[in-house]
Amino acid sequence: MGKDPRLEAEKQLLKAEQLFKARQFKKAGKNYHLAGNSLLKLNDFEGAKDSFINSAKTFMELERYDTSIELFRQSGEACLNADNFLDANQVYKEALEFVPKLKSEGDRNSNYILFSVLSYLCLFLKGNPEEGLDYLKRIQKKVDKEFFKENALIQLVSEITLSLRDNQVKYVDKIKENLGRYKFRDAEIKLLKCVVLLIFSKLLIISTFELDKDSYTTNESINLSLNFDTSSLPTILNDPYYQFEYRDFVLNKISINLSDNLTTSTKPNLPIAIDVGKDSRLDFIIKPRFQVDNTVIGPFLITCELNKNLIFTHETQSITPKLLSPPATLLASIRNLRPPLIDQTFPLEILIENKSEAEALDVIIDVEFPEKLKIMRGTTKKQIYSLRTNEDLKWEINLKPLKAADYIIKINIKFTDPDQNIIEETKEFPFSIKL
Repeated sequence: MGKDPRLEAEKQLLKAEQLFKARQFKKAGKNYHLAGNSLLKLNDFEGAKDSFINSAKTFMELERYDTSIELFRQSGEACLNADNFLDANQVYKEALEFVPKLKSEGDRNSNYILFSVLSYLCLFLKGNPEEGLDYLKRIQKKVDKEFFKENALIQLVSEITLSLRDNQVKYVDKIKENLGRYKFRDAEIKLLKCVVLLIFSKLLIISTFELDKDSYTTNESINLSLNFDTSSLPTILNDPYYQFEYRDFVLNKISINLSDNLTTSTKPNLPIAIDVGKDSRLDFIIKPRFQVDNTVIGPFLITCELNKNLIFTHETQSITPKLLSPPATLLASIRNLRPPLIDQTFPLEILIENKSEAEALDVIIDVEFPEKLKIMRGTTKKQIYSLRTNEDLKWEINLKPLKAADYIIKINIKFTDPDQNIIEETKEFPFSIKL
């Protein structure tokens, strides 16, 4: 019977630990390295990662920093084989701390760029490319300017950035053509292919808006549908080139940019599983609060996840709904302040109220009384510049009924709404004088 690979790895680890305690660092480092390789064959990527890091730190005791940095790279590869991109990112950042200890300037330059670009690619897959770019900019200060400018990996990052900025697949095609120039190892090539897969996914998704009406007043809800079209994705997701086994596509966050006069009333419950290859419909209700010159909905920032691991953000366009002020309406009422009697004067109160959400401008009120209701005091006409929401206009007119009868009192109202429409209406009120 052959040796048990798991037992062999455990023996190598135990021996490495013993040798390290005995300060036999060279032999300890080699045994940690052997254990890492053994664990890789067992697909124990977490154990392999730790073993390679222990080997790296052991060789640091001997000031063999070039060997240590190579072992950090192997540790990162173990993380990539497990699709654990955040752990790989941490390994690469740890490796960068020791790059200054390399004797050769050329080695320092190349390793600064290598590990910072690998870190960027890992962060790209977790939806944080900006963080990766910021880190790369800090590293740039430590690298020879000409070397940095001409390096193939820096050009790779530029092409990724341009493809997203310009929404152009030609840059992605160039990355695929230049794959051999980057001198990546197998796990690192798979990492880059996943990045290319996400770029294509971002570029191929099409989103469009639909509104239920052509225009809205500020007291109406805006019913908006977002059509999320993934019909072009299956060709990419199922392409064996990317070494990617597609399982699921989920939307787990939606951020909505709105102008100050809008709020989100209703949005889809998250997460949402997307049936890739079809057009998914997402419904929203947006509530206007007041009128502004430029009402804008969007862009929406939709966080998408592939296989609950690869993360990217899809950004929609914006939409400008036509928002109008609600029609202003004025309420009119009358109230006798003392019982009306024939040939006796009594006060009648006129009340005009604005209970609508819009301001009434240039308000003109004209009250018409029958001849047998004689006006003794007060004015039948009122004119004011504006009547705002929840404001009212009230005054009294003294009348003397000359005859018992059923009368009609008319109140003619004329005003201009905020959209400069002229509103005219007449309110009629029955009024009886009894014997």
